[in-house]
Amino acid sequence: MQADALSGGFANAPIDAAHAFRHIMQVMAEPGRIETVTGGTPPAPLSQAAGIVLLTLCDPDTPVFLAPSRDTKAVRDWITFHTGAPFCGAEDAAFAVGTWDELTGLPFPIGTAEYPDRSTTLIVECDAITNTGATLRGPGIKDSATLSLPETTAFQANAKLFPLGLDHFLTAGDQVAALPRTTKVS
Repeated sequence: MQADALSGGFANAPIDAAHAFRHIMQVMAEPGRIETVTGGTPPAPLSQAAGIVLLTLCDPDTPVFLAPSRDTKAVRDWITFHTGAPFCGAEDAAFAVGTWDELTGLPFPIGTAEYPDRSTTLIVECDAITNTGATLRGPGIKDSATLSLPETTAFQANAKLFPLGLDHFLTAGDQVAALPRTTKVS
C-alpha cells in the first residue's frame, strides 16, 4: 500500500465525520440543497465531495463499485485504508462512484419488496452542481426546487419504481447534492 493512501482522511475524525454526516443527511433530506463539505482529501480522480461521502458512509459491510474512470490503485488503496469497504461488481454494490455516462445502464440492485433499502446509492461525479435545470418535488421540498441533473428521463423512471429504486448523490469539487428515489423530477 502506498504511503499516499494513509493520508487524506479526516484530520479530526470525530468532528470532521460528524460535520460531513450532517451535511450529507441534509442534502438527502432536502433534495435540491447543495452543501460544501470539507475534512478529507481523496486521491484524484475522486472529487473531494465524493471522497467525503465514501469516508462518511462506507465501512467493511458496504461493497463499493468503482467505474473505470475512478478505478485506480490510489483510489482503491485510499478507500481500503480509510473505510475497509470491499470492492465489487455493479450487481452487488451498496455504493457506486463514477460519471453519469459510466453508471447508467449498469445492473445495480434496486432493492426488493421485502427489503427496498438493499439498493445501490450512486455517487455521480459532475463538472458542476447548480440550482438550475430540472424541477424537483416531493418529500423534503416545500413547493419545488431546481437542480442541474445529467438528464431527467432516468430520474423520472427511477421515481416510478418507489419504494424500490436508486438514491443519488451528485458531487463536484467540494459540493454535494442528493436526489433520493422519492423525488419527482420534471
